[in-house]
Amino acid sequence: MPAYSFEALDAQGETRRGVMEADTAKAVRSQLRAQALVPLQVQPVGSGTAANEPGFGWADQLLRRNVFSATGLAIWTRQLAGLVTSGLPLERALTALTEESENERERHLVAALRAEVNAGSSFGKALARFPREFPDIYTAVIGAGEQSGNLGLVLERLADDLEERQALQARLMGAALYPAIVTVVAIGIVLFLVAYVVPQVANVFAGSKRALPFLTVAMLAISGAVRNWGWIALIVAVAGAIAGRLALRNAGTRERFDAAWLRLPILGRLSRGYNAARFASTLALLAGAGVPILKALQAAAETLGNRAMRADALDALVLVREGAPLASAMAQKKRFPGLLAMFARMGEQTGQLPAMLQRAANQLGAEVQRRAMQLATILEPLLIVGMGAIVMLIVLAVLLPIIQLNQFAR
Repeated sequence: MPAYSFEALDAQGETRRGVMEADTAKAVRSQLRAQALVPLQVQPVGSGTAANEPGFGWADQLLRRNVFSATGLAIWTRQLAGLVTSGLPLERALTALTEESENERERHLVAALRAEVNAGSSFGKALARFPREFPDIYTAVIGAGEQSGNLGLVLERLADDLEERQALQARLMGAALYPAIVTVVAIGIVLFLVAYVVPQVANVFAGSKRALPFLTVAMLAISGAVRNWGWIALIVAVAGAIAGRLALRNAGTRERFDAAWLRLPILGRLSRGYNAARFASTLALLAGAGVPILKALQAAAETLGNRAMRADALDALVLVREGAPLASAMAQKKRFPGLLAMFARMGEQTGQLPAMLQRAANQLGAEVQRRAMQLATILEPLLIVGMGAIVMLIVLAVLLPIIQLNQFAR
């Protein structure tokens, strides 16, 4: 039975909004009138994608954010898993989540999912109608859980995976936040001193016939370059960034750039570990849900943000399709850590591939987090010392002429 969102007036003249299931919009209006409500607007909920919800123009659809954030999707999945695991039928679980939601767009989305399920569609197919909200991997895992009859268990694993991924991203973001703030503040202070303070000092000593110290002359030259060419340099930098973004849209250029990124001494290793952890975690989740290994490999490869590693994963997929064991296929791809192939081999030998892949993902994620925290710990004092050194040079460039004049006056 389809769902409709409505807007109506009650007896006190207050506007009431909600979602109601009925065969037609006319039936919804009849039910509203039976409840002593005056219907103002009745529209179907959901029409294939979350972006196509009624009541919004194309500009609103373009600028609007997803109903679920990454954290919100993990919380919603955990709530649904708890209800389904406790024995509640899926339709009633979705009804409960619809009633408890405080966000109107979320209520409409969940009501649309419930309407699809009530109409006889599987939950996986209902989710697939909203690709903007639910990634393909999310839909594939739930579809496999439905087919195996273990939807509650699969939802629990999916919620665990989403929460672990969010926790890792939050830790990495936290490690990079302080150095980024210090860098931005340092650049702003230095530009202010060079562009404003140093020229003021130059005006004070403009009438002096004495030669200025070398450090002051050099700082005045830098100040003049910043004031005269700063905007041009900024425009060139922005244009270069835009040109780089456009160039990276080319698949070949992006793959070469990502391959070069992996060869960087520190950042490359972090990127390789993070992508490998994400790949192993997704592959473990899909394999544990009963998705065939070839389809699971294809889906896990699509989650890799590094195109060079994605190409290696797809090459490994070809080898597995030709009959090679997963561990052997992964061992031939040197961009993936050897730990992943080792755990895959253990999983194939013991028949516990999903569990071993998850162990590999946990170890790789912990290693990435440890290295990121070490890097942040080293960068923080280095940035502070570097900022202090630059400010000290600027202050010396200002003070040296004053000291020189005092000595001359004596």
